Amino acid sequence: MDIAVIGTGYVGLVTGACFSELGNKVICVDNNKKKIDSLRNLIMPIYEPGLEDLVRRNVKEKRLSFSTSIKQAVSGSEVIFICVSTPPKENGEADLTFVENVAREIALCMSTYRLIVDKSTVPVETGKWVEHTVRINLKAKRDIKFDVASSPEFLREGSAIHDFMHPDRIVIGVETKSAKDILSKLYKPLNAPLVVTDIKSAELIKHASNSYLATKISFINALSRLCEKVGADIAKVAEGMGLDKRIGRSFLDAGIGYGGSCFPKDVSAFIKIAERNGCDLSILRETERINREQKGLFIKKIEDSLWIIKDKVIGVLGLSFKPGTDDLRNAPALEIVNALISEGAQIKVFDPQAMEKAKEFFGSKVKFCKNVYEAAAGCDCLVIATEWDEFKEMDLARIKKLMKQPLIIDGRNIFEPQEMKKMGIKYLSIGRN
Repeated sequence: MDIAVIGTGYVGLVTGACFSELGNKVICVDNNKKKIDSLRNLIMPIYEPGLEDLVRRNVKEKRLSFSTSIKQAVSGSEVIFICVSTPPKENGEADLTFVENVAREIALCMSTYRLIVDKSTVPVETGKWVEHTVRINLKAKRDIKFDVASSPEFLREGSAIHDFMHPDRIVIGVETKSAKDILSKLYKPLNAPLVVTDIKSAELIKHASNSYLATKISFINALSRLCEKVGADIAKVAEGMGLDKRIGRSFLDAGIGYGGSCFPKDVSAFIKIAERNGCDLSILRETERINREQKGLFIKKIEDSLWIIKDKVIGVLGLSFKPGTDDLRNAPALEIVNALISEGAQIKVFDPQAMEKAKEFFGSKVKFCKNVYEAAAGCDCLVIATEWDEFKEMDLARIKKLMKQPLIIDGRNIFEPQEMKKMGIKYLSIGRN
């Protein structure tokens, strides 16, 4: 099948590469010429495990190409996926300017039937407006048939390719048999449960899923505070809860809060969607509040452990919002580092993948280190902000010798408190005594 993917961010680039891997001919389009030139030279704009190999292989097989021309993409593709950014406005609503612009350009370039599929995370009723935008911009070409559909993505950064190729489910929101048949055929090789519904329900499924997962994270973080007060172990509490099949263990890891490009944006947007339709989703406001507070409580844990922050040397391990990605968007580590800098601390940082992007963010405010040991050398305190495997496997005896004092404050609970105690390391984590 001939496919166009408009937008080459995390979702668009992974979607295009994976569809081409399934044997389709895919053209990925972006108005950022520099990014397209880099992709043509097989230079990835993001870090995602396995993505470079996937792109390289399918470009070589001539199944995957890149362009800045929507006209070129629309003219040669039966199915067009919209994968552009939907950033938050100041009031929390999703800004759909890019979606509207792309829908308009698609209409102006159409000459025969096309299926237009929204894969970006969008508010309910966006499909209706995409259809309206296309229709009014067809102008003299009103006899051209087209369909609009919704097929939300459920890709996790760090495991996006696996998530695409081995999905828990595939959701398609359609209004016609032709749209259903095309998408069913396209997704058939993935051999996954197919949820076929109307467009509005498909749009709600995406926001509801992310908001529920964010709420689950905030719940376990709120519970971790109670565990610290009474001397319980949040890891054991989560284990006991998670074995209940009605609850499940995933997303019950206490820490310093969720970040990234999806959860903060989607929770905020879902609140606004509910408000606009006269519904109260105040549980999501609490989800946001708990998430904001969690970072502040972690900063206080550092302050209480060091007494005076000014002139203290603090090593921070991990900057990306989660392991397996170089994405710094809404990463809790950034807020924590900035708070410590404002109190006069000397900060040393290391992240396995996010250092280049972090240099653009911090400039000369922090010292960038080559590895965990350089980051730990001479530190009054070592902070773990992202749970990279590299940190779990570091030589703790060597770390202890390198530091001014053996103090590790772990925002991701990657070590066992009793083992750290045996090693003579003062170890503070989240929700564990």
